[in-house]
Amino acid sequence: MHGHSTFEPKNGFVKWLEARLPILSFSHESFVAYPTPKNLNYWWTFGAILSFMLVAQIITGVVLAMHYTPESTMAFDSVEKIMRDVNWGWMLRYAHSNGASMFFFAVYIHMFRGIYYGSYKAPREVLWILGVIIFLLMMATGFMGYVLPWGQMSFWGATVITNLFSAIPFVGDQITVWLWGGYSVGNPTLNRFFSLHYLLPFVIAAVVGLHVWALHVVGQNNPDGVDIKDVKKDSVPFTPHATMKDSLGIAVFLLLYAWFIFFVPNYLGDADNYIPANPMKTPPHIVPEWYFLPFYAILRSIPNKLAGVVAMFAAIALLAFLPWLDTSKVRSGKYRPLFKIFFWIFAATAIGLGYLGAMPPEGGYVLAARLLSVSYFAFFLVILPVLGLVEKTKPVPATIADAVLAKH
Repeated sequence: MHGHSTFEPKNGFVKWLEARLPILSFSHESFVAYPTPKNLNYWWTFGAILSFMLVAQIITGVVLAMHYTPESTMAFDSVEKIMRDVNWGWMLRYAHSNGASMFFFAVYIHMFRGIYYGSYKAPREVLWILGVIIFLLMMATGFMGYVLPWGQMSFWGATVITNLFSAIPFVGDQITVWLWGGYSVGNPTLNRFFSLHYLLPFVIAAVVGLHVWALHVVGQNNPDGVDIKDVKKDSVPFTPHATMKDSLGIAVFLLLYAWFIFFVPNYLGDADNYIPANPMKTPPHIVPEWYFLPFYAILRSIPNKLAGVVAMFAAIALLAFLPWLDTSKVRSGKYRPLFKIFFWIFAATAIGLGYLGAMPPEGGYVLAARLLSVSYFAFFLVILPVLGLVEKTKPVPATIADAVLAKH
């Protein structure tokens, strides 16, 4: 669904380049003339925010890698050296560590927005699945990055999470030993995680390219879930309309990002990670970073190790099947009264699981986690299919132009 490019080369060099590599006209067609639904709200700016954060994470990560030493007896000290001796090293390290949290914060909002407005429905199934793949790659990258400082929580978090693979029947132990590079978490593990942590952001960037390509083929969804039927009436050029809105969204998001970097840089971290890794002393309460906590709560709520691992990965995998689990013909939750209620219950469930994942696995916390885990899976496997069959919807506007007129 590319816009018709009106790009015309002005000078000889640009004409020469366009004849051989029409990258400027392609960029103009994709990011200037591209028809954007005129009813987009500010929830759609999180796509641009995520693109900005990916670039910021890659730049800060590359610079930090120039000073980091991926060796088990030197990794912790190299991070401290970055903080104390490298010019602006403290800011780079805090920008990168808090940037991971900001990245996940933005991606969760982006995903919840997609679920609410039905951005996973036909013809955007591949677009949605690519987004889930990006989410999985982000989780792998974030986990490996958390291990690199080689503090107490880094070491024991790596030990706990990699041990999960040992629950796989027949081959689990071999996979775990292969991940470790030995018979316990140690220097080979750190080297492997550093290598993959450096590589995966570029893989994410490649999949993001596919994600944007798929978006431009099928077109953007919008709050009313109505396709563009008349380009002149239903849409506006991407630039300047969407770019100005995205710029404002990024600027506001940067204020939050900067507040964490400069005022509370360790708020989202764990104090135990300022203690060097000690294989002989286990922390009293091992928890991953906050963005893994909902899935960690599901894992811990099941007493059987294999069943817990299956449930945790199933909770993520279900997202990829969302286009087929929700059979409603109406995209936007704006016109689905019952879906709207259950969506907010689902959002509260996810937040509740995040809270319980940070609590000790005992007493009422475990019981609550089990109840919320059932609620989480029920939303995908029971509620969405049933709503697709029984829900009565409000009248949906025929065109985006009608939706805009009705709003005003």
